[in-house]
Amino acid sequence: MRRMLFTLVAFLVMSISTGVMAQEAKRDIANIKGDLYRFQNNFHYSVFYVTPAGVIVTDPINADAAKWLKAEIKKRFDLPIRYVIYSHDHRDHSAGGEVFAADGAVVIAQERAKRTIIGEKRPTAVPNITFNHKMDLELGGKHVELRYLGKNHSDNMIVMNFPAERVLFAVDFIPVKSVAFKTLSDSYIKGWIKSLKRVERMDFDILVPGHGKLGTKADVTLFKNYMRDLHDQVLASARAGKSLEETKASVDLSKYKDLFMFAKWSPLNIEGAYAQIQMTRRPN
Repeated sequence: MRRMLFTLVAFLVMSISTGVMAQEAKRDIANIKGDLYRFQNNFHYSVFYVTPAGVIVTDPINADAAKWLKAEIKKRFDLPIRYVIYSHDHRDHSAGGEVFAADGAVVIAQERAKRTIIGEKRPTAVPNITFNHKMDLELGGKHVELRYLGKNHSDNMIVMNFPAERVLFAVDFIPVKSVAFKTLSDSYIKGWIKSLKRVERMDFDILVPGHGKLGTKADVTLFKNYMRDLHDQVLASARAGKSLEETKASVDLSKYKDLFMFAKWSPLNIEGAYAQIQMTRRPN
């Protein structure tokens, strides 16, 4: 009986310990350049900008991540958080804004993001300030350019340009050395390609994505070419009357085989592109 109880207790302790370890998030802060920093929460990233008048943070990611970041900023810089900028409405990036808003931070997003955050009841603070195409933010002598480049991974995605550091923060719609995520849900493939062309014309050196490693403008061009080839080949297949399975068999994206998740996600990219194209094209 004692042995049985000991075994049961040991099992419970091990289970609890394993559960706690599994729930611990990997969090880190790394300097990008100057007063611009990158915040990691597991596989998600955002940036924050330190100025003499306070701090500008971007995507909170979730409430726990935001609480951790708030405490770290207090400990490292002892400055108030003045602004929170959402890249877009999707929950895995925008959640947790209330952590900063509770202390008086002003929340900024593209105007469609506000409507979706309210409509979908996203677990975050509703933006105080919205804009349509562009907004420039000044704080403590620092400058951030917010730009809406059209529909891509969502209909309310913005990029954040830090001209002094020559850094562009662009979430989800420019994966670095990777194919697109799965079936391209909540996306607009033709607008996506146009957005990528607009990013190519912007002036920056360092690309900071919302997932994965840092990149450059060359990574924008690489992904634009992938998306353009994906779209054009799937469109040609649809026009030829091919089924989804026939399209998957005929589309050749093998020159991009070295991109991250190519084997698993490129067939799903084809599936998503096929669904979008069939929904929006008007055949004879």
